[in-house]
Amino acid sequence: MTTKRLTMAQAIILFLQNQYVERDGPENAFFAGCWGIFGHGNVAGIGQALQQYSGSFRYYQARNEQAMVHAASAYTKMKNRLQTFACTSSIGPGATNMITGAAVATINRLPVLLLPGDIFAERVQAPVLQQLEWEHSQDFSVNDCFKPVSRYWDRINRPEQIISALPEAMRILTSPAETGAVTLSLPQDVQAMAYDYPSHLFDKHVWQIPRNRPDLGRLQQAVEWIKQSKQPIIVAGGGVIYSEATDTLRRFVEQTGIPVGETMAGKGSLAYDHKLNLGAIGVTGTPGANILARETDLVIGIGTRYSDFTTASKTAFQMQDVKFININVAEFDAYKHNAIPLVGDARATLEELMGALSGYQTSKSYQERAQQYNSSWDAEVSRIYNLEHGPLISQGEVIGVINTLSKAEDVVLNAAGSMPGDLHKLWRTRNPKGYHMEYGNSTMGYEIAGGLGVKMADPSREVFVMVGDASYLMMNSEIVTAVQEGVKLIIVLVDNHGFASIGGLSKSVGSDGFGTKYRYRSESGQLDGETLPVDYGANAGSLGAHVIRASNRDELANAVQKAQGMSETVCIVVETDRRQRVGGYESWWDVAVAEVSENPAVQDARKNFEEAKAKEKHYL
Repeated sequence: MTTKRLTMAQAIILFLQNQYVERDGPENAFFAGCWGIFGHGNVAGIGQALQQYSGSFRYYQARNEQAMVHAASAYTKMKNRLQTFACTSSIGPGATNMITGAAVATINRLPVLLLPGDIFAERVQAPVLQQLEWEHSQDFSVNDCFKPVSRYWDRINRPEQIISALPEAMRILTSPAETGAVTLSLPQDVQAMAYDYPSHLFDKHVWQIPRNRPDLGRLQQAVEWIKQSKQPIIVAGGGVIYSEATDTLRRFVEQTGIPVGETMAGKGSLAYDHKLNLGAIGVTGTPGANILARETDLVIGIGTRYSDFTTASKTAFQMQDVKFININVAEFDAYKHNAIPLVGDARATLEELMGALSGYQTSKSYQERAQQYNSSWDAEVSRIYNLEHGPLISQGEVIGVINTLSKAEDVVLNAAGSMPGDLHKLWRTRNPKGYHMEYGNSTMGYEIAGGLGVKMADPSREVFVMVGDASYLMMNSEIVTAVQEGVKLIIVLVDNHGFASIGGLSKSVGSDGFGTKYRYRSESGQLDGETLPVDYGANAGSLGAHVIRASNRDELANAVQKAQGMSETVCIVVETDRRQRVGGYESWWDVAVAEVSENPAVQDARKNFEEAKAKEKHYL
């Protein structure tokens, strides 16, 4: 057996650059490179290896470790999980900064490889700088915190251990069902140790991404359920898009006449103006989707994990004997709600169902009803887009301006605050990849870093990063990275003077927006003084962005058009009326309200909460 003597870090990078994936024929390198911030825990190991292989494996410099994982997650989401990044950090805070990013990747089922540095494996130097000591074990560091947010975790205490660890990491990263964050914890001394590795470890390896098909017996049972159903509805989740099954779904819908409601991750599964697209479903859903969900006798979930926003905290599907058929690559999700589990790829399974359902269609009256809901909702969107209530523009109007002026292939991106709900309802999605929402973890601060990842994944598209002022303050550092890499973003910074979304939620539970506004502390001791004079434009400009300020609808439209003609990152700052909200439609979300309180508003909120909670159902 021939061998190659390398440090462990060099062996890792050489291995990564030779990993490829293939689905439906085309193959591509699985790793687009490595994000990193260097410290004493990785500079002499992974850092040296990245320098050595910089001609064949690209290194990207980030400003925040959490942000670089977000950029990697957004990139792989845009690539339908067929390509991703590795992310390296030093030990201590550099490593723990990546934990939130790991949670985002794992919750959203997105493959990202994390390579945090760790304390010395030999322990002679202990306790070292940034070491967390634990009196019950020597084999412990802050990197153990990655375990619950990683789909695979390993600590590499000897250089030869990567021979078995790296293929296992790739097995998880390339699995449609098990993917998420993979963490290989790398002690700083072991990174620099040399070993005679078998040369075949560095051969080109192509991982085939399967299109698994469901059990035939269960498929036949599902066909019978569909044929017996009077008012079936499809819940289209992110699995439709990852499977590249959007055209197949359209043909399935047109063949069967079954209307579609879209989850956050599944928005774009069907064009917004398709006559059987009911739009968003659940807490942030449209009237048509939620009314038909309440009345349906059969839910066909495709690539959805049924989050509480999708099921409206288990109040969405109210028929006594409602049944579920779940198409999902993950057995865990396929079995939810006592469903017939069609464990398989979304596109392959829909193709098989179409053949078995030849000649079947829902009633004409049912389809006409769905079409009416689609039409009436489009009119409601137009109304919200054109409120013109002034003097400050509403958030719904901001979305309207961006949506109207953007191209079909452009991408809108968001993650937190009230914006996800408004975009879910209002954005007219014209392209399967035109709507990018991180709503598994709804991470404040994801937006700019995520926009960077999306634009790197597809430079041909304009990327509109919609971000609230609170999210912007939490993480705006990757504007610098975008400028450094020459990556253009159009950042639309909505200034509503604080945590407007939670302010609204606070009011709904009787707490009057306590602690959610950006105000000075007054003589009363409360945060209810004058509004803080934060200049977001000055901040964004200092980081290298071109700044345009807009104070009304026309100025915003002009700013967007100017930004579209530029080649650099632009930040458009627009102040909005936080009181002018887009309401909810035919839905409810379970947020616990204090059972006892001296506040009458809280008491009233509790009564409403108990009435709504009584409608929750256990679908098993």
